[in-house]
Amino acid sequence: LSWAPRPGLPSDTAAALLASGPDGEMLWLDVAYRPGQTPWVRLMGRYLLPLCKQRWHTCAAFLPQEGLLVCGDRRGSLLLFPCNSSSGWAAESTSIVNGGTDPIVEDSSNELEPSCLLQKEALPLESPLSVLFGLHGKTGVTSVTIHRGYIYSTGRDGVYRQLRLRNQQLEVLQKHRPCKGLQWIEELRFTSDGDLLVLGFHADNFVVWSSRTGENVHCIPCGGGHRSWSYCKSPLAEVFAFIKSGDVMLYHREAEPCEQQVLLASLHGREITCVRRLGAVEVPGHATFNVFVTGSEDTTACVLVLSENSRAAVPLVRLSDHISSVRTLAFAMETGDEGLSALLFSAGGRAQIECYRLLCTGDTASESAVACQVIHVASHRLDKHWEQKKNRHKFVKMDPETRYMSLSVVPGTSTKQLPTPWKFLAAACSDGSVRIFGLLEAAQKLVLVAESFHHQRCVLKVEAFLHTRAGGERHLLCSAATDGSIAFWDITGPIMDAVDALHQADGEMQPLALDAPLVTVMAHSCGVNSLHIRETPEGRYLVASGSDDGSIHVCLLEVALGRGEAMTGTCLQVLERVSRPCAHAAHVTGIRVLRPDLLLSASVDQRLTLWNRCPGELVPLSTTFFHVPDLAELDCWEVVEPGGELRYYCVLCGQGLEMLCSTAFSKPPPQEAPQ
Repeated sequence: LSWAPRPGLPSDTAAALLASGPDGEMLWLDVAYRPGQTPWVRLMGRYLLPLCKQRWHTCAAFLPQEGLLVCGDRRGSLLLFPCNSSSGWAAESTSIVNGGTDPIVEDSSNELEPSCLLQKEALPLESPLSVLFGLHGKTGVTSVTIHRGYIYSTGRDGVYRQLRLRNQQLEVLQKHRPCKGLQWIEELRFTSDGDLLVLGFHADNFVVWSSRTGENVHCIPCGGGHRSWSYCKSPLAEVFAFIKSGDVMLYHREAEPCEQQVLLASLHGREITCVRRLGAVEVPGHATFNVFVTGSEDTTACVLVLSENSRAAVPLVRLSDHISSVRTLAFAMETGDEGLSALLFSAGGRAQIECYRLLCTGDTASESAVACQVIHVASHRLDKHWEQKKNRHKFVKMDPETRYMSLSVVPGTSTKQLPTPWKFLAAACSDGSVRIFGLLEAAQKLVLVAESFHHQRCVLKVEAFLHTRAGGERHLLCSAATDGSIAFWDITGPIMDAVDALHQADGEMQPLALDAPLVTVMAHSCGVNSLHIRETPEGRYLVASGSDDGSIHVCLLEVALGRGEAMTGTCLQVLERVSRPCAHAAHVTGIRVLRPDLLLSASVDQRLTLWNRCPGELVPLSTTFFHVPDLAELDCWEVVEPGGELRYYCVLCGQGLEMLCSTAFSKPPPQEAPQ
C-alpha cells in the first residue's frame, strides 16, 4: 500500500491509494473523507506490473497535465501508466471533493470490499507505457517526486535521478550521488528557498543532506534504516518518528539559533583542476553572465555563473558521475534558438569519460538569473571496454590507474566531408597513449576508434585543429608528453576509416592504429604542462607551450597538402622556433596565443605575464600577480566593449577561482600590470 497526493484535490481531505495484489495487479483508489462521515472510496484504475520476483510497487506520483502515473517497484524499475482513460477524471474529482451523492459505497464497512470488486471487473487492466527496468538496482525505488515538470526518483543504490517525459516515454537526464556513504536514500524535499534536501539513512543515523551547502543539515541517531518513519521540520522544531522493534520512537528537538555564518561558500571540496568558459548569457534587466564549467579533485564538475557586477560565483548544476578526480574538460558549442547549447566532455581518473548536453538560458525567476538543463549523453571506461572484448584472455587488462590528462574535440567532423552525426574526441592518457573516441549522441554511444602508444610515456596535453586551406580539409592533432616532445599527427584517414567501420558494425569496432606522427619537436627539457594552437591570417599555425622547467616555446608551422591521388601526403614544416628559458620561476600551467604577436602565460609562481612575439624572441610586456595558489589551468576569451575597445579576459583555477581583465594594445605598451 502507498498513498499519493491526488492532483487538483486538497491533500487534507482526499488522496489516492495504490494497492498491489496477486499476479502483479495494482489498483488505484480515490479516497476522500469529510468530518463525521464514512470515507468515500472509488476504484479509478487497474494496472499490471512487469513480471519479476518481487512484483509490487513501492511509491507513486501523478503527472496531472499529461494524465499519467509514475511509480517505482521493488525491483528498482520506474514505470509509466496512463491514468486519464478511467471515466471522468475531472468529474470524479469534483464529486469526491463535494462529497457527491453518487452511491460509491454504502455506509457499512462490510460492503466496501464487494463494491470495489464489482467495479474492478469493469475497468481494463492497463500495461505500462514506458519501463526503465532496474533503474535503481535490485534494492527498489523508494520515492518518486514531481517538481517543475521534472521527475525525480530515489533508491537504495545511493543515487537520485532526474528524468523528463518525452513522447510518453521516461528519459533519464542525469543522476546525482549526494555524499559518500549515503546508500539508503528515502526521499527528496524541495524547499521554498531553492534548496534540495535529501533524506536517507547513513550507517545507523537518519540524515538530512543539503544539496546547496553539500553537508548534513541534521543527523539523528536511530540505529539504521527503518521502513516506517516520518520527518517534519518547522521554524520552531524538528520531529522524527520511526518504528524500531515494534516500538514507536519519537525524536524531538527545538530549533536553535544558527551561530555559524558562511562568509564565502566553496565551489568544490578540493582543488579545482580545470576550467572552461562556455560563453555569455544575456538576461533582461541584468548584466551579462559568464557561464563556466570547473572540474575538481573532489570527483565533481560544476556549471556556474560569474557576474562582473556581483563578483560572486553561483553554482547552477553539479555533475557527480565520476568515480575519481575530474582532470580535464572539453566542449563543442552548437547553435541554438536561445541561450547556450554545448556538448560537454569531462574526464580524469580511472580512465573515465562522461558526456553531457548543456542548455543555459536566462531565468529571471531564479536566484542566479540563469537556468541550466543537463542531459547525460554517454560514458566510457577503458576497463569496461576490455571486459567486452572477445578473447580478452589473450590481452593485458587495461591499467585501472590510467588517467585522462587532456581532452580536445576534433573540429569540423559535422561538415559535408563526413555525412554522419558522429563527433570525435582526442584524449591524452597517462599510460603513454593518444586515443580517439567517436560519439553517436542519438544512440548514446562513446566508442574508442583509434589509438597510438608512440610517446611511450605519459601524454600530458592534446590539441586538435582543422586545416581548411586549398587542397582539401585535414584533421590535425598535436600531443605533448613528459619528455618535452610535441608530436603532430594527421588523423583524417583514421577518422574516415572509423566512420566506415562504425556504419558497417552498427556502432561497434576494434580500435584502429594511428599512423606515425608527421613531425616531432623537442620543445622542452621536461613535461609540457600547457599547450595552445592559433591559426594566423596567412593560414599558418602558432603552437605555444609551457613546461615544468618554467620555459615557454613557440613554433610557427606551415601545412602542405599532397596533390592528385596522394591525398594522404600531408606535410608539416617548422618555419620558426622561439624559446624563452626561465620565463617563470615555476611550472607554466597555462598559456594562450591571444593574437599572432601577443601571448599570455601563467605559472605556479602566481604570475600572469603578457609577451610580445618578435622575430627570434619573446619580450615581456607586463606582469601581474594573481591570488590563486597552485595554478592548474587558465582559459581566455576576448570581448569587444560598447565603445569598440577590445579586452581580453582570463579565468584561472587551482586552490580557488579568479577572473582578470586586460586591455589589448595596438603596439607594445610601457611596463604596467593588467587591470
